Amino acid sequence: MKVRIFDTTLRDGEQSPGISLSPDQKLTIAKKLDALGVDVLEAGFPMVSTGEQQAIKMITGAGLNAEICGLARANKKDIDAAVDVGLNYIHTFIATSHIHMEYKLKLTRDEVLSKAIEAVEYGKSRGLQVEFSAEDATRSDREFLKKVFSEVAKAGADRIDIPDTVGYSTPQYIAEITKDAIAVTNLPVSVHCHDDFGLAVANAISGIQAGASCAHVTINGIGERAGNTSLEEFVMSLQCLQFNEKYETGINTELLYETSRFVSKLVGMTVQPNKAIVGENAFGHESGIHTHGVLSNPLTYEPISPELVGRKRWLKVGKHAGIHGMNAMLEEYGIEPGEEQAKQILDKVKSIGDQGKQVTDVELLTIASEVMKERGIKRLVQLTGFSVSTGIGTMPYAFVKLRIDGTEHSATDHGVGPVDASLNAIQKITGKISEVRIKEYALASISGGSNALCEVTIRVEDAQGNESTAKSVGEDIVTTSVQAVIDGLNRILLKKLLKEKKVGN
Repeated sequence: MKVRIFDTTLRDGEQSPGISLSPDQKLTIAKKLDALGVDVLEAGFPMVSTGEQQAIKMITGAGLNAEICGLARANKKDIDAAVDVGLNYIHTFIATSHIHMEYKLKLTRDEVLSKAIEAVEYGKSRGLQVEFSAEDATRSDREFLKKVFSEVAKAGADRIDIPDTVGYSTPQYIAEITKDAIAVTNLPVSVHCHDDFGLAVANAISGIQAGASCAHVTINGIGERAGNTSLEEFVMSLQCLQFNEKYETGINTELLYETSRFVSKLVGMTVQPNKAIVGENAFGHESGIHTHGVLSNPLTYEPISPELVGRKRWLKVGKHAGIHGMNAMLEEYGIEPGEEQAKQILDKVKSIGDQGKQVTDVELLTIASEVMKERGIKRLVQLTGFSVSTGIGTMPYAFVKLRIDGTEHSATDHGVGPVDASLNAIQKITGKISEVRIKEYALASISGGSNALCEVTIRVEDAQGNESTAKSVGEDIVTTSVQAVIDGLNRILLKKLLKEKKVGN
């Protein structure tokens, strides 16, 4: 069974507190979502603002493959606005729960039913495809809900949507009212679930199992309050979990992680590390038991291959680490300690972990060098020049000169602060060499006073998904940040070089 993916990142997703997108930004995201393979893009709510209208016009005129939909309340003014911006598909709604009708709409059941019918009829008279939503459906009187759905179907609605507006439903109940909607309308049914109780994905899947053919979703699950059904979790659940029926979507799953990161950065909402599918830790392993299992057969502790969603597996050492995982990490850098050396290295790693500290790749390699009595790991990147300028009323800028594998490179760039300017200048250089980017940056103070020490931890990644972490401690935030990035670059470029040599051999 083909499941329709109705993406509302640009409408319900943008309603997340703190998110506001320009027309150009909305168009950029729309193109990303179209490339991902969504069936429908809810481009926005035309009545919100002139900027919203401009964005929807740009999206409808972009020649995308996805159907373009717009939100409209159950009134002629909203529906006319949708037509004016070039839409031929609307998602119109009116609340049907007692609490909404009494306290928000201040309308009787008959008045709500009348407005719902009028909206559908008017939308059809304007030549639109109409999807009707009964807002707060899961808290509505079940018999009244069936009546509303039945009457709007008779009025010409093309689709019915069941919104779990405040995430109040259980999987069992949404299945029941989905069957109700199908029975009284004989129309395609969508489910629109919110995550207030953490059940959005489960409820959406339950709706599909009960006969719904479409789910309203957002990238990273962003949306009002606790958010919406997460597109990536919903799609991968349908594709990979065991059901009585086989479900398919048109989503190119290998683009899920890339799309997630893109949207996260553009809207300014960080994805929690432990989020399923796209969280940074979703395919990361530290525990010795887990890393040993994954290295033997990834399926022992990974339900799906990370490559399926555009990810790569990564290992980390710490107090829970084991010999197998640590040796696998060292091998990526061409280091192969003996059995006794490996035990000594692991003991030192665990000692650091017991102090409540994280162990970066650079620290692991430093420990290995000390134990194995080597002079140190080869440094492909050296900082040969660095200056930064900042002040009140001027934009900070930085000059950086790097020697990479014997060749000098330099760049100047600006930023919102001296650290940002320095990191931008480094990325300007590495973008030409190996497309290395700074993925995470964390700053912490580890002592007080005017000469306080700061600790900078970074994670860098190249275009192939190779990652490395580094940590630097110093008195100056800017210099310490630059040094941490340089250390990280050295490790990731060394890792890449060794991989290329193995392929060459």
